[in-house]
Amino acid sequence: MAKINAKNAERIERLRELVAYHQRLYHEQDAPEITDEAYDSLVRELRELEGVGEHGISVANAVGGAPNEAFAKVIHKVRQWSLNNVFDVEELREWESQIKRKLESEGIGDAKLAYDVGHKLDGLKIVLTYEQGRLRRAATRGDGVVGEDVTHTAITIEDIPKELPRPLSLTCVGEVWLKESEFLRINEERKNNDLPLFANPRNAAAGSLRQLDPEITRSRKLSIIVYDLDHLEPAAGASMPKTQQAELRLLSELGFPTGNHGALKHDLDGVIAYYEEWKSKKETLPYGVDGIVIKVDDIATQRRLGFTAKAPRFAVAFKFPAVQATTVVQDIVLQVGRTGVVTPVAHLSPTRIAGSVVSRATLHNEDQIKRLDVRIGDTVILQKAGDVIPEIVSVVLPLRPASTKPYRFPKKVEGCGGDGSIERIPGEAAYRCVTLDSDLIYRRRLYHFVGKTALNIDGVGPRIVDLLLDEGLINEPADLFTLKVGDLEGLPGFQKKAADNVIEAIEKARRPELYRLLVGLSIPNVGEETARLIASEFGAMDKVMRASVVELADIHGVGQVVAESVASWFQGKDNIRHLEALLHHLKVKNPEVSTNKTVLAGKTVVFTGSLPTLSRDEAKDLARAAGAKVAGSVSKHTDFVVLGEEAGSKAEKALELGVRTLTEDEFLKLLGK
Repeated sequence: MAKINAKNAERIERLRELVAYHQRLYHEQDAPEITDEAYDSLVRELRELEGVGEHGISVANAVGGAPNEAFAKVIHKVRQWSLNNVFDVEELREWESQIKRKLESEGIGDAKLAYDVGHKLDGLKIVLTYEQGRLRRAATRGDGVVGEDVTHTAITIEDIPKELPRPLSLTCVGEVWLKESEFLRINEERKNNDLPLFANPRNAAAGSLRQLDPEITRSRKLSIIVYDLDHLEPAAGASMPKTQQAELRLLSELGFPTGNHGALKHDLDGVIAYYEEWKSKKETLPYGVDGIVIKVDDIATQRRLGFTAKAPRFAVAFKFPAVQATTVVQDIVLQVGRTGVVTPVAHLSPTRIAGSVVSRATLHNEDQIKRLDVRIGDTVILQKAGDVIPEIVSVVLPLRPASTKPYRFPKKVEGCGGDGSIERIPGEAAYRCVTLDSDLIYRRRLYHFVGKTALNIDGVGPRIVDLLLDEGLINEPADLFTLKVGDLEGLPGFQKKAADNVIEAIEKARRPELYRLLVGLSIPNVGEETARLIASEFGAMDKVMRASVVELADIHGVGQVVAESVASWFQGKDNIRHLEALLHHLKVKNPEVSTNKTVLAGKTVVFTGSLPTLSRDEAKDLARAAGAKVAGSVSKHTDFVVLGEEAGSKAEKALELGVRTLTEDEFLKLLGK
């Protein structure tokens, strides 16, 4: 136990230094090196190891950063706070339970709470002070007590009223933000002037507001949304509103932009519904959001709940699922695939990312491991976008244990045939088994053959395939189509009904589409999209079997490497024998020539990210039915890129190449839906 405590103590100290470092970069220099999500992940781990949670004294609970010496200091009339975060519904319900327990301790039992909800904007907090209706000061949050005077730049923001319609003295709080289009324009301008680019719109907004020259700020077209009234001096006909919603109404009447999407919810179910709605619609907003903010609506109740060392108890941020998180690499394991390719997989300390807990991430190949210098024991930044398999994007070097060593590929891998030897594929970054006759490879090929993307034999998964192999009922894919109900009855777990269901599913698979059969053959480098391209080009299996490397490589989206793999596979005597045995039992459906004359006919479409209403497969099927070709990557030959949530690098590539991008709605309109 002492050893574990010592190890934790060392990691806590390193985490404190790292969190403080990233806080300075974010709050004081507007130049973060990691995403907010990766930073949040480090902070959560530090809190857990320190055992202080979000309420104790810790660098993890610091509010903002120190004011910049270049600006005059402002002592805030009302202290400024950060918000605590919750990341799932369970944590949100626990937050509500905590505030209800707090109210009970104050003598208020069975409190019925209503909640003001709105977007958590990804911008820079600003505090505005008005005296007798005139703007007197604008300041950054700073460390919550002392901020920076940025009045000289704030007055250039058109959205900020310089004079109110009533002579009120007040302090209000908002978020300065920048439109995506303006962010891209600014970065293009900086690129042309050989200046460092802003990482994201939030940093561009912060950097623009914290300028010494107000003309630079004026040129960047910043916007603001005001969401809180901190203080209001008593005046004729004016008093501090009694609810958060009333505050927003008053601010709006005074000319402040308060946003169009706030709402009042009378229970957490309503809050959760609001969260789910905007989780899928956030890309439609002109500003960046990374969650929603939930506040107890009643101001008197807010005062009773009070504050912790860092944050108000009466409010919380419910963050959208992170696409990045930090975790620790426990091991690197080599996984043998159905084609004999050996893939390194990182086994991780379980972590929540993109709404689910993961413990594995692909490392792709040896070159990727060397490029990242990933080692067992490293803390890494993990990324997951849409339905893509999680991958490691970088190593957090300040947290690397001194005992780590560079990873080296072994010469032999359990699961390969022969003596287990592996070799690097000439001209590629991947390794493969020298001998492909292992039981593991063979079983994986059969799992793939019956799987969803291949022949899709419903109800026949790895467990049943293993049972059929172990009982000697099958030796190769063709044997599946010789099975009878009586062969299965009596096997462990098989009653008459179960046996009937399996045979019925096998019978339905006797008429596969050509591309599905090509997928099921486990030809190296041939996945669903490539198989569709080949099937569409040649139209029949006998023509595919006779295709030359040149003919295959000429298909847009196939290329030389894939063409050589396909041609080589069809030259293998054992492969042809197994295929001919299969064809004896199958009636292959050749692709139909599309006569659809929609706008998408003949065009190449790429889908990326999670679409609001369509699954990826549904969207692809709609595109193909309209006569389009679906590709997996963006190139100069791409006509449209359909963007979903967390679109990632494909969206950036489309922008770089000038490829037209579509929302799901725009895509459906092109189809006449």
